[in-house]
Amino acid sequence: MTAKKVSRIIVVDDHPVVCNGLRQLIADDSGLSICGTTDNAGDCITLVEKTPPDMLLVDISLNGPDGIELIKQIRQINPHVVILIFSMHDEELYAERALTAGANGYVMKQEDPDILLKAIHQVLDGEIFLSPAMTSRLLKRIGGSRVPRNGELKQCIEKLSDRELEVFELIGHGLSTRRIAEKLNLSAKTIETYRMHIKEKFELSDAAELSHHAVHWVEVGSKASP
Repeated sequence: MTAKKVSRIIVVDDHPVVCNGLRQLIADDSGLSICGTTDNAGDCITLVEKTPPDMLLVDISLNGPDGIELIKQIRQINPHVVILIFSMHDEELYAERALTAGANGYVMKQEDPDILLKAIHQVLDGEIFLSPAMTSRLLKRIGGSRVPRNGELKQCIEKLSDRELEVFELIGHGLSTRRIAEKLNLSAKTIETYRMHIKEKFELSDAAELSHHAVHWVEVGSKASP
């Protein structure tokens, strides 16, 4: 009898408690195994190059470049690995960005464990996984229907590029231009350019307004409603 294939998963998440919980959940599924964990994009790329997995389970928030940037980098070195985003961030804003970058699905951390397991198996089977609400939203957009927005802040957020959104969130976490530059391996001048573009898109007059909006986004806007 042919042995059942076990799909190898690398978990990329900067919360140890989440990683431990995923280990326990996946250990109970005989068709899945975790072959590595890391909290940053650089180590993930190294793991993928050394021992290519079947799937990456990736959070949006990581130490260093975020999950969206990681997806883009992974797609350049391994176009075939399955990537599932598992995040606390609102799928209404991030799911489409993730799919555009090359992800195969998006699951909110608030979902039941059974939903996550369903999503893992679904994307491993070659399908896309999104919540029913997000699927409906994308279908309406494709069909040309107006997609409702949840407030003025989200309208502004959707104008930002992936990198601008990443910088905006780091501003909201209180990081200075220098620290953001170090974290993203970019020059301070480049970060200042991103800050300028964000202010223009939000129609803000100064750095104080930018910081206020960014802090509010991190504290309230980027989290899904309970």
